[in-house]
Amino acid sequence: MENLGESLSLFFCLPFAGMLLSIAICPLINNEWWEKNRGYAVILWSLLFLVPFGIKYGAGTAAAHLGEIILGDYISFIVLLFGLFCVSGNICVKGSLAGTPKVNVGILLIGALIASWVGTTGASMLLIRPMIRANSWRKRKVHSIVFFIFLVSNIGGCLTPVGDPPLFMGFTHGVPFAWSFHLTPVFAINLVILIALYLVFETRAYRKDIAEGCQPPISDTKDPIRIEGAHNFIFIACIVGAVILSGTLGNFAEVFNRGIAIEGEVKCSFATIVEMAIILLAAFLSFRTTKKQTRIDNNFSWGAIEEVAVLFIGIFITMIPALLILSARGSELGITENWQMFWMTGLLSSFLDNTPTYLVFFETALSLKATTTLIGTVAIPARMLLAISCGAVFMGANTYIGNAPNFMVKSVAEENGIRMPSFFGYMAWSLGCLVPVFLIDTLLFFSGLVF
Repeated sequence: MENLGESLSLFFCLPFAGMLLSIAICPLINNEWWEKNRGYAVILWSLLFLVPFGIKYGAGTAAAHLGEIILGDYISFIVLLFGLFCVSGNICVKGSLAGTPKVNVGILLIGALIASWVGTTGASMLLIRPMIRANSWRKRKVHSIVFFIFLVSNIGGCLTPVGDPPLFMGFTHGVPFAWSFHLTPVFAINLVILIALYLVFETRAYRKDIAEGCQPPISDTKDPIRIEGAHNFIFIACIVGAVILSGTLGNFAEVFNRGIAIEGEVKCSFATIVEMAIILLAAFLSFRTTKKQTRIDNNFSWGAIEEVAVLFIGIFITMIPALLILSARGSELGITENWQMFWMTGLLSSFLDNTPTYLVFFETALSLKATTTLIGTVAIPARMLLAISCGAVFMGANTYIGNAPNFMVKSVAEENGIRMPSFFGYMAWSLGCLVPVFLIDTLLFFSGLVF
C-alpha cells in the first residue's frame, strides 16, 4: 500500500475530476434534478474509481484503501461537523438586528475572531443564521455570504489547532499548540484587507437597496438582542475539548493509540472513538435540553448537513488516488521555497481535503532537512511551516469544496431563499477577491523580500 502511489496512473484521478465537475455543472443545468439524484452521482463516480482500481490491484487492496479513507478520515470528519451543526442549530440569536454595513462588519469580525476557538464549522453554523436574518430585508446580500465564507469559514480558523483540521494534524504530529499564534500577522493583514474590500461592496449595495425602497426594521428597545439556548455553548466547549483530548490522550496512555486497524496500521484509534462518542453525546444532550421552538425560530433543517455528508463521501473516496500519488511523489515536485509551499499546499487544498494535503507537504518539508532547529519536536523551518499552514487554511476558501463549512453555509443560505453563486461563480469571487490578497501574503511573508 505504501508504494502504490509511485506507479499509480493519473487515469484513476478521472472519477475525482468527474465528481467535482458534477458538483459544479449539474446544479447549473437542472438544480432540482441534482438535489434529488446527487446520491446516485456519488455512487457512480465512486464505483468508476473503485471497480477499475480493484480489477488492477485486487479487491483486497481496493477495500483496504476504502476502509482507510472511511475509518481514518470521513467518519471522524462528518461526526465533528454533525455535532457542531446540531449544537449551533440550537442557539438562536433574537432581537432587533438590522443588516446595515456596521452590523454586518460586526458579525464578520466576531465570526473571524471566534473561529479559531470554536472551529470554523462551529463559528459558521453559529453566526450564519443571524447574518441571514439581519439581512432578510435586503435585496443585495450574496456578497455578505461570500465574505462570510472567506473570513468565518476559513481564514478565521488559523490561530489554534482547534480552528481548522490541518493545524490540528500539525499539533498531533509535534507542533506546539500555541505555535499557530505565529499566523497572527498574516491573519491580521488578510482580515483588514478583506473587511475593507467588503465595505466597498457592502456600502454600494446598501445605498442601492435604500434607494430602491428597501427599509431596515425599526429598532424596538423592548426587543433587545438576546440568545436563546445559550446553555448549548457548554456543549460546544465539550466538542472542542473532545477534539483537543483526542490529540493528547495517546501521550498519557499507549492504549489510546490502538484501535481499528487495516493491514496492521491503526486507522481509527481509541482516542478518536472517545472523541466521537463525546461529540455525539453533546449533540444528543443539546437536542434533549433545548426547546423545539428554538430550532423552529432558527429555521433549522437537516438539508445542509445531509448535502455535505452525501457529497463529501464521494469526494473522499474519489480523491484516494490523488492523495496516494501526492504522498508517494510529493517530494519529487521540486518544491523547496516557502512561496512554493504556500501556493502548492493552498491550490491543492482548494480541491482536495486540506488535512491530508497539509500532511503531504508537512512530510515533504521534513524530508528536505533544511534545519536542525526544532519547533516542538518538528524539524521544519518556521517560515516554511507558516507557509504550509497558511496555504492549507486560507485557500480552503477558494472553492465551495475547499472546506466543509463553505458548502454548509451555501446550503443554509439557499434554504433561506438566497440564490448563491454557482461553483464557478463562487470561484470568480475568490479569484477576484482572495487571490490578490494571497499575492500580498506571498510578497510580505513568503518571498523573503520583505520579512
